[in-house]
Amino acid sequence: MSPAVIAEAPSMETTTIIYSQALMLLGGAVIAAPLFKRLGLGTILGYLAAGILIGPVAQQITEGEEILHVSELGVVFLLFIIGLELKPSRLWQMRRDIFGLGTAQVVVTGLALSFLIALSGLLEGAASVVAGFGLALSSTAFAMQILEENNDTNTRYGQRAFSILLLQDLAIVPLLAIIPLMAAQAPEDTTTPLQDFAIAIAAVAALFAAGRYLLNPLFQVIARTGARDVMIAAALLVVMGAATMMQLAGLSMAMGAFLAGVLLAESSYRHELEADIEPFRGILQALFFMAVGLSLELHVVAENLLNIMIAVPVLMLVKSLVLYGLCRASGSRHNDAVRIGLLLPQGGEFGFVLFTAAAAAGVFSQATASLLVAIVTLSMALTPVAAMLSRRLMHQQDETAEEIEENFEGAGADVLMIGFSRFAQIASQILLAGGREVTIIDHSAARVRQAATFGFRIYFGDGTRLDVLRAAGIEKAKIVAVCTQKKEVTDRIIDLVHTEFPNARVFARSYDRQHTLELRARGVDYELRETFESGLLFGRKTLEALGVNGDEAIGIMDDIRRRDEARLVLQEAEGITAGRDMLHSRPVRPEPLVKPKREVTHPADALPGNVAGSETLEKTE
Repeated sequence: MSPAVIAEAPSMETTTIIYSQALMLLGGAVIAAPLFKRLGLGTILGYLAAGILIGPVAQQITEGEEILHVSELGVVFLLFIIGLELKPSRLWQMRRDIFGLGTAQVVVTGLALSFLIALSGLLEGAASVVAGFGLALSSTAFAMQILEENNDTNTRYGQRAFSILLLQDLAIVPLLAIIPLMAAQAPEDTTTPLQDFAIAIAAVAALFAAGRYLLNPLFQVIARTGARDVMIAAALLVVMGAATMMQLAGLSMAMGAFLAGVLLAESSYRHELEADIEPFRGILQALFFMAVGLSLELHVVAENLLNIMIAVPVLMLVKSLVLYGLCRASGSRHNDAVRIGLLLPQGGEFGFVLFTAAAAAGVFSQATASLLVAIVTLSMALTPVAAMLSRRLMHQQDETAEEIEENFEGAGADVLMIGFSRFAQIASQILLAGGREVTIIDHSAARVRQAATFGFRIYFGDGTRLDVLRAAGIEKAKIVAVCTQKKEVTDRIIDLVHTEFPNARVFARSYDRQHTLELRARGVDYELRETFESGLLFGRKTLEALGVNGDEAIGIMDDIRRRDEARLVLQEAEGITAGRDMLHSRPVRPEPLVKPKREVTHPADALPGNVAGSETLEKTE
């Protein structure tokens, strides 16, 4: 056998092993995730179970820790996408939850767990502090995955939970910094804490400067080429480059990716970046959960089974109680506090990093680190169960969103209707009666199935996703009708449509008067408050029941509609308090009620009454 063949053989064998391992991981994910989802346990637990079965049980993959290091990029990509959704102004609005509630959770939970660990005699002194604060951190990947699956990311409790997670991710920096001070031997690092802090600040400043002056011009140049594959490569480069820069500065990769996302949140390319990164994030995050299962040391679990059986429920109970108490004290309702408390009771992926660093520095033994990792892993595995338990503890059970397959075969019509609430159901009847084709998408599986039984052409999909809008035929639609219920979801869809499809005509359902003014400022082609016309009709019918003749009641209703439009025009220019004199606060004189005449020159009737005002309103309606 020639030397070349001998040299080539190990390489080919290594490649075959990598392919077979990748095949096992993909197969495990494809089988376990849908199965556990069907059983109501969630995809996360499915990925964990698949990893445990492939690794510790079947011993098919033994390099779980190496895979875990690679799959942590899934968490990095997740935080980048989260950052894209958080504009700096929104972060400033969340500052109380982040630095108030988040800091309180880490400090109170860390001290409580440190005390319990020291009291139990498992660890003492500095070791108990590191273990307690490491266990106080929760899993961003697990919690955000559950929020996304339940479509709760933009809810009040979802935002508060994210604020706590964000502070925890930031807390890993000082926790890692104090480990050398607690080490049994002198650390190898020769720099002072002040120098480390200066390096970290310089890295963050450099990242902000690059985001402000380099990233947008870079994406503009790439976008002009029309090369989509290059845009994807650039997106990956930005995320991994920012993460690596923060890591070299002594901060976490996740923090770097998050900051990069925040810097691009105001960019016109953020939706494109999110669509490009999403597939990589999903695959790597699934791989992360499987790698956690692969790295679980079953012999450590077996040898310390009693300790683990006590430690895991105590950990989850303490964290849940602290979270519930802090959330209630800071103004959350019972239901939201219960949800947060049972969403974040687990240990986190950054705990793995902290415990590994502590063991390497001699703060405690490697066996102790393995035990703590096992406790964190099992608490992660129980998180979906805890999240489901929250529904039983809430005062009023909320409706949960069910996931079904996205299938847009046959989509594409004159009107793309996003959201199929009661408002949209009525509007669609007018369009269908007029002989127009309507493509409807909605993110509620139950509503999709119910509407399909009545013959509607409705598809399951999230209207805030660019790929879903394209698949639903938005490029063929003459009008995009945004009929979603939540104000923030409506705004997000409209911003996405205006950015990606600037020529699309947008008709929108408005939540209230303030939302109407915001939608007009966004440049929608038409908006309508969800209760306005029904309220007018209700009032007119009430007048008729009180003895006012039909024509007169209709005239009064039309006058109120004109007055309302005139007020909106004023409010667009002068603010929400403008036009208050146009409101009827008492019965119109003389009685009985009469239709306002054109010659009236009172300021309250000027716009809706005189000829010039009527012409102005006719142009705006």
